[in-house]
Amino acid sequence: MSNTTSHPTFSSIAQMRKALDSKQVSATELAQAALDRANATKHLNIFLDINPEATLAQAKEADQRIAEGKQHLLTGIPIAHKDVFVTRQWRTTAGSKMLESYISPFDATVVEHLKNAGTVNIGKLNCDEFAMGSGNENSAFGPCLNPWDTSAVPGGSSGGSAAAVAAGIVLASTGTDTGGSVRQPSAMCGVSGIKPTYGTVSRFGMIAYGSSLDQAGPIAGSARDLVELLDVISAFDERDATCIETCDGTPNRQGRVKQAYLDTLASQNGQGSQPLKGLRIGVPKEFFGPGLSADVASAIEAALQQYEALGAERVEISLPRTELSIPAYYVLAPAEASSNLSRYDGVRYGYRAKEYKGLEDMTSRSRSQAFGPEVQRRIMVGTYVLSQGYYDAYYLQAQRIRRLIANDFQAAFATQCDVIMGPVSPNVAKNIGDNRDDLTADWLADIFTLGVSMAGLPAMSIPCGFGGAHGNRPIGLQIIGNYFNEGKILAIADRFQQHTDWHTRKPEIK
Repeated sequence: MSNTTSHPTFSSIAQMRKALDSKQVSATELAQAALDRANATKHLNIFLDINPEATLAQAKEADQRIAEGKQHLLTGIPIAHKDVFVTRQWRTTAGSKMLESYISPFDATVVEHLKNAGTVNIGKLNCDEFAMGSGNENSAFGPCLNPWDTSAVPGGSSGGSAAAVAAGIVLASTGTDTGGSVRQPSAMCGVSGIKPTYGTVSRFGMIAYGSSLDQAGPIAGSARDLVELLDVISAFDERDATCIETCDGTPNRQGRVKQAYLDTLASQNGQGSQPLKGLRIGVPKEFFGPGLSADVASAIEAALQQYEALGAERVEISLPRTELSIPAYYVLAPAEASSNLSRYDGVRYGYRAKEYKGLEDMTSRSRSQAFGPEVQRRIMVGTYVLSQGYYDAYYLQAQRIRRLIANDFQAAFATQCDVIMGPVSPNVAKNIGDNRDDLTADWLADIFTLGVSMAGLPAMSIPCGFGGAHGNRPIGLQIIGNYFNEGKILAIADRFQQHTDWHTRKPEIK
């Protein structure tokens, strides 16, 4: 494997931080290298908007902070944002023609937190339109390509976010996860990504898809780097009504995640060659049925054996309503989407049809012309299940199933296991264009991630192998924790990465 990256000597944020502080390299030089790398990989269609002037201005500010000794650990580190986080100096399109030219008058809270820490934004990243999709094929601006195999999807909806890290353009990026949209692209691009507990990261300024499910999360090369990003963006925000003030008695503020991570590592370090002794790993039998491909099953089994070698105990558990997560999610998420996307009517902002007769016709034509097929499909499904006569039969039933799914997870955590592990997706990344004639096939591939999202639990993906016909498509291991256990699962993932090299492998960009 080639180690082709824009920063060949920097494989981690810690290494880059050391080089910045010792003046071996400047933030401006790093930013320019990332911009050059983004330009050199244009064929992958990773970025939707780049503003070099704004990027280099942020880099210059970072260099000034470093010169004054006022730097944060992330000051000067190049990152990039999924194009559903609104930004003042870059267009925010949500991958849709509806917002093709929109520039926000304010920054999203996640963007604001990272900017305050001194990160340098390289640009906005490709994604499925309004985050609706599992392959980044639903972007109005064309699909993003997987850096490992350009005939494959990078996963979705945060495909550009995972591809930017895998391609070595940035060390970290932001994504959003509604039903698996951080974990799945991370798995398919061979990088690490985490979805935190719902409500721990502010949704203010994050364009909504499903409000009770959407959660921001970082993507990076390793669990260790994820700690630094997540620790900065996890904090209570009074501007977001869904953001929580305390996490099981601990204030929801910067420092919480990193302290929990360090405490977990410290407790492991005293156990010698078996640092994970006492850790019970729940392995749901429903995750290993006939729908799981042999290459994914083999990689997950090898990863579980590695954990056992480190002292962990494997426990078979049951999540009996796993299959019900698909129909329940695809009732709830479209229902919320139909409500959230009703604001795009061609009146206040966004796309407006050029020809129309009256207000109603203007709204109808604007939405029909600007929304892509998948978005229109989900709006129609959502409107249907919320309509009179069907609300009780579909929406309320789905909410009941959601509660039962959450109860299944809690029952497992209460008596059987400390964390849950399994595959992220039943298969490696599909080819671009596959499933075009089967509109719901991609929905079925979300079976292992949807239940976690509906329960609001923290979960992550880390690289654990390769599969596919040519053995060049990454596979991810999913690690699921109980509420507010982000620091714990990050430490458990880090321990695995200390003993394996899957996360260090880089694609050879063609």
